[in-house]
Amino acid sequence: MRIRIVDAFTDRPFAGNPAGVLVLDSDGFPDDDRLQRIAMELNLSETAFAHPLPPGGEADWALRWFTPATEVDMCGHATLATAHVLHTTGAASGTVRFSARCGILAATVHPDGTVTLDFPTAPLTPEPVPAGLAAALGAEPLSVHDTGPHIGDLLVEVSDEATVRALAPDLAALTEVSRRGVVVTAAADPSLGHDFVSRCFFPRVGIDEDPVTGSAHTALAPFWSARFGRDELTGLQASARSGLVRTALRGDRTLLTGRAVTVIDGELLPEL
Repeated sequence: MRIRIVDAFTDRPFAGNPAGVLVLDSDGFPDDDRLQRIAMELNLSETAFAHPLPPGGEADWALRWFTPATEVDMCGHATLATAHVLHTTGAASGTVRFSARCGILAATVHPDGTVTLDFPTAPLTPEPVPAGLAAALGAEPLSVHDTGPHIGDLLVEVSDEATVRALAPDLAALTEVSRRGVVVTAAADPSLGHDFVSRCFFPRVGIDEDPVTGSAHTALAPFWSARFGRDELTGLQASARSGLVRTALRGDRTLLTGRAVTVIDGELLPEL
C-alpha cells in the first residue's frame, strides 16, 4: 500500500491539516480492523482510503475516513487531500466523484491547483447551552447549534476572535456535551483578510484539536452567511498549524475551496 501524507487547506508544507491518503488498486477495501490499525499507526486526525469504482456509475471512487480511534461519516480535509493525490499522480482529472457514508461528494481541481469540494450543507438547529459547556470551554457561549447527523458537533458562538484564540478547554469535560466534538467560532476583524475564525475540538474520536476541519465549515458557512448576508466567505481555523477555507453556500450544498501539499510519500511493507 502506497501511503502519502498531504497537508490540506494550505499552500505550504507543515501547515494546514495533515491527512493520510491510501489509494488502493483493488475493487474493495481491506477489512475494517486493518483500516483502523493503519489509521492508528499514522496517528493523524484522519486517514483516507479510496479505491476505484466501475465506470458508468454515480461515483468514480469509493472513499472512507478513519481517525486513530474510529471511522467517521464525513471529512473535508482528507477528501481534499485524496483529490490532490489523484490529480498529481495522474489517476484522475477534472471533477472526481466519491461515494462515501454521507452520500456522493465531488472534488474539482482547478488549473491554479486549488481544490473545490462539493459537500452537503449541515442543517443547523438552535439548542440551549448544555450544562457544563461554558466551564469546559472556559468561555461563555453566545449561541449553540446542533450540526446534524453526519457531523454531530455542537457549533458554539463566542464573543470575539481573541476569545477563540485564547481557548484552553477541559477536553475530558467536552466529551460529555457533544456526540462528536465542539466547533467554537466568532466573527473576525475584517482587516485581517478573513470573515470568521474557528477552532475544533474532538476528544471523543481521539482528536484533541483538529488543525483545519473541512466538515465543520459546512456548518460554519450557513451560520455566518446568514449573519453577514453573503454566500461567499473565508474562514480561518486558528489552530497552531492554521489554515484558510473559502466557503460558498449553494442552498443544500456548500463548496469548500483550499490548497494541498504532499509532504511524505512512502509504502506500507507487504508483510505487515
